[in-house]
Amino acid sequence: MENRICELFGIKYPIIQGGMVWCSGWRLASAVSNHGGLGLLGAGSMHPEMLREHIQKTKLATSNPFGVNVPMFYPELDAIMKIIAEEKVPVVFTSAGSPKKYTQWLKDRGIIVAHVIASSAFALKCEEAGVDAIVAEGFEAGGHNGKEETTTMTLIPAVRRVTNLPLLAAGGIGTGDAMLAAMALGADGVQIGSRFAISEESSAHPDFKKLVTGLNEGDTKLALKKIGAVRLIKNEFFQKVNQLEKEGASADAMRVLLGRGRAKKGMFEGDLENGELEIGQVASIIDEVLPVKTIMENLIQEYLQAKERIDNLKM
Repeated sequence: MENRICELFGIKYPIIQGGMVWCSGWRLASAVSNHGGLGLLGAGSMHPEMLREHIQKTKLATSNPFGVNVPMFYPELDAIMKIIAEEKVPVVFTSAGSPKKYTQWLKDRGIIVAHVIASSAFALKCEEAGVDAIVAEGFEAGGHNGKEETTTMTLIPAVRRVTNLPLLAAGGIGTGDAMLAAMALGADGVQIGSRFAISEESSAHPDFKKLVTGLNEGDTKLALKKIGAVRLIKNEFFQKVNQLEKEGASADAMRVLLGRGRAKKGMFEGDLENGELEIGQVASIIDEVLPVKTIMENLIQEYLQAKERIDNLKM
């Protein structure tokens, strides 16, 4: 495929793998890059030197472009950015914060910058900050999410109306059909998280992956809105969160319940009851753990089949 996303990142297909905490290590990122997409390391669950190790292992595992996703609320942000520059990472996706803080600093070092947003207002801020591309993420997505709860189908055309920057759609996209739909709405490509989180190369715990393959519609819900909205699987920990939210608990009370390392406990260590289990709504149609190679092949085949089906529609 030839389009602005492929051209910008130097990749074969306009498919970006989400840089997900506890899922996106060097094995996943390099596999996606090796099969035509852009793999991202998830810096949000790595200390600085651990990120350096994963960057170096990714370099050894692929000769293709890859990147790092960096949440802007990360406590060791300056150290992370220094390592990214020292290791000459070609692409950085920033998220969960202002795009202004590091965009120019990264671009001055020859790094391509994309920023994740959940509203057209923040798309304009991205343009002002000088980012190279925007990821517009609907509330169907897993992980941290927009408080506005705008769906991907609504968000993409809204963002496209206010900016002409290269645009990636995210949230609820796990098939080639959804990829075509996002591009019909104005996106130039897609960022996919949940489908890659439940791949063989994902660093998520096998029990977490198995649980996700059995989820049905409605088994996830947006929670923790007072301290940073996140989509969770409805397990025992979620029920405690849900009860506190019904009672109108304060942000401080929610932070006490969340504690430290809750996402690691769930997704990485496999505590399916007490852990924070983040996954998108698209999980309800993920019914098996597949290698990245097969996932990429399926995405492209489904996209082409859907495109042919649309091309043959008679109006």
